[in-house]
Amino acid sequence: MTAILVGYARCSTAGQDLTAQQLALRALGVEPSRVYVDQGMTGTNRARPGLREAIAATRAGDTLVVTKLDRLARSIRDARDIVDELTGAGVRLQIGASVHDPADPVGRLLLNVLAMVAEFEGDLIRSRTREGMAVARTKGRLRGRAPKLSGAQERHLVDLHRGGRHTSAEIAELFGVSRATVYRAIQRAGDPTNSV
Repeated sequence: MTAILVGYARCSTAGQDLTAQQLALRALGVEPSRVYVDQGMTGTNRARPGLREAIAATRAGDTLVVTKLDRLARSIRDARDIVDELTGAGVRLQIGASVHDPADPVGRLLLNVLAMVAEFEGDLIRSRTREGMAVARTKGRLRGRAPKLSGAQERHLVDLHRGGRHTSAEIAELFGVSRATVYRAIQRAGDPTNSV
């Protein structure tokens, strides 16, 4: 049986485009039908269906191809686990144009360095995101999710409930919200007749 190249591409958000990775994989010799993808999944989450399918599609002698190591894993532990799984199955790992040789000490060293860089980049991204959110919060720009009902709507909802002629389900349908939203509005109003 002829050895094949199996590609894997990943991006962290559903809004990101995988085209650049798919084109790079094609340039590395991977057929488009053998490219497995995960869109909207972080590299720190090991439970990725596309990655599972890519690994399952490989056999001894095949090569799993990724454009960069951070597309495969964002932590040293995950990178090692994935490489160990591939090595145990007799599958090679190709990162860009370089094929990883697990038997070569220099290859193992380079893989660990690349994994450390990928983990460091992930840590930097998370740190910058937290800092940006803290700045936005202090400037009053980050307030969380907008309420489903305006103050006037919420008062009207509570008045309807106090009137006792409508069930919570009917009120929820009338306002286009869930019953949980109705219950929370009633609770915030401190309604003594609230029996939820």
